[in-house]
Amino acid sequence: MALLLMSIMVLLLILNFPMLVSMIIAPFVVLVQYYPNVNPFLATQQLVGGVSAFVLLAVPMFIFAADIMCAGQTAKRLLDFVEVFVGHIHGGMGITTAATCTLFGAISGSTQATVVAVGKPMKKRLVESGYRDSDTIALIISSAIIALLIPPSISMIMYSVVTGASVGDMFIAGLIPGLLILSFFSVFIYFDSKRKNIPKSATLSKAERMKAFKDAIAPLGFPVIIFVGIYAGIFSPTEAAAVSVLYAVILELFIFKSIKLKDFERIALSTAVVTSAVFILVSAGQLFSWVISYARIPQLLTSSLLGPNPSQLMILVWVTIFFFIGCSFVDSIVVIIIVTPIFFPIAVAAGIHPIHLGIIVTLQAAIGSITPPFGCNIFTASAIFDRPFLAVIKGLGPYLLMLVVISIIIIAFPWLSLVLIS
Repeated sequence: MALLLMSIMVLLLILNFPMLVSMIIAPFVVLVQYYPNVNPFLATQQLVGGVSAFVLLAVPMFIFAADIMCAGQTAKRLLDFVEVFVGHIHGGMGITTAATCTLFGAISGSTQATVVAVGKPMKKRLVESGYRDSDTIALIISSAIIALLIPPSISMIMYSVVTGASVGDMFIAGLIPGLLILSFFSVFIYFDSKRKNIPKSATLSKAERMKAFKDAIAPLGFPVIIFVGIYAGIFSPTEAAAVSVLYAVILELFIFKSIKLKDFERIALSTAVVTSAVFILVSAGQLFSWVISYARIPQLLTSSLLGPNPSQLMILVWVTIFFFIGCSFVDSIVVIIIVTPIFFPIAVAAGIHPIHLGIIVTLQAAIGSITPPFGCNIFTASAIFDRPFLAVIKGLGPYLLMLVVISIIIIAFPWLSLVLIS
C-alpha cells in the first residue's frame, strides 16, 4: 500500500505533474483500491477541511504585510539601522545582513520574502565591501532562513494546524533558536572576514547613528507588536497578522509614502497567487495525511524504523533525518503536512513536548530551504541575482555545518525551545 502510494507520487512528479496533483491522485487511488467501501465524498470533505482551520487566516495576512513592506522602505531602513551600529567591526556588513534578515523575518515570516527584500539591496553593498560573490549569496540565503524560526513563521503555523499545537507558543519558542543561529553566523562572519582581510566600514558619528535609529523606530514596531502582543495575551496570532497588515499600510502608505493606492492591486494580486498555492497544498496535504492515517502507514513505518519502545533521542534523530531530506527536495509546507502526522503521535507518546518537536521540525524545514538539490532559497536567489545553481550553492558549506551543530544543540537541550513558554 505504501509502495503504491509513493510509486504513484514519484511517477506523476517524473511526468512533470504539479506536486498538488500527485498529492491528491496518489491517496485517492489507494483509497479506491484498498478501501472500496469508504465513501469517496469523504475525500472531498478532507480537501475542504484542510483549509478550514481558523488559524490559517493568519497566513494570507502575514504574506500581504510582507508584500507591502517589500514594496516599501521597511527593509532599507532596517538595513541602515543595523549597519550604523555594527558596520565598522570586522565582518560588519555580513553581520548587518544576518541581523537584518532576522529583523525582517520577524516581520514577514517568509524565508523567500526575506531573500528578496534584504538580498536585493544588500548584495551590492557586500560585494563593494570586498566580499566574494559566492560568499555573499550564501550569507544572504542562509541568514534568510532565520525567518522560519522567528515569529511569525508560516512553517510554524502549518505545524500547528497539523498537530493542534499552540501557534502562540510556537512563535515564542522559536525566538531563542533563531537568535542562536544569528549568534553562530555572526561569530563565523567576524572571524572569516578577519581571515580574508575584508575592509571595515568607517565608524559613523553619533548624529548619523541617531538618525538611522529614528528612521528605524517605526519598522521595529512590527516585531514588538507581534511578539509582545501574543506573549502578553493582548491578541491571538491571527489577530496579530491582521494588526501587522494595518500597521504596514499605515507605515508605507501614510508615513513613508513609499507606495500609492494604485500599487495595492498589484501587491494584493501577488499575495493572492502565493496564498492560493499555499492553501491548495494544505488542502491536498490534509487528504494525503487522512489516507495514510486511515491505512495506519505511520504506525507501520515508525514500528519498523523505531522498534516497540524507541527512546526520545532515537525519535528526534529520525525526525531530523526525514525532515532534512524531505525539505531539501520538496517545499517545507508539503513535508510538514505529510511527515508530521507520521511522527507526532509516537513522539508525544514517548514524552517529547509538542513545541520542542515543532521547533526541531521547523529548524529542519529552514535548513532544507538552502540544501541542494531543490532548496527553495537556492532557486529564489538564482532568479533574483541571475546566478547559476552552482554559483549559488558554492559557499553554503560552513553555514550548513553550523546548522547541523545547532540542530544537535536543540535536540540535546530541550529547554532552549521551552524556557520561554514554561
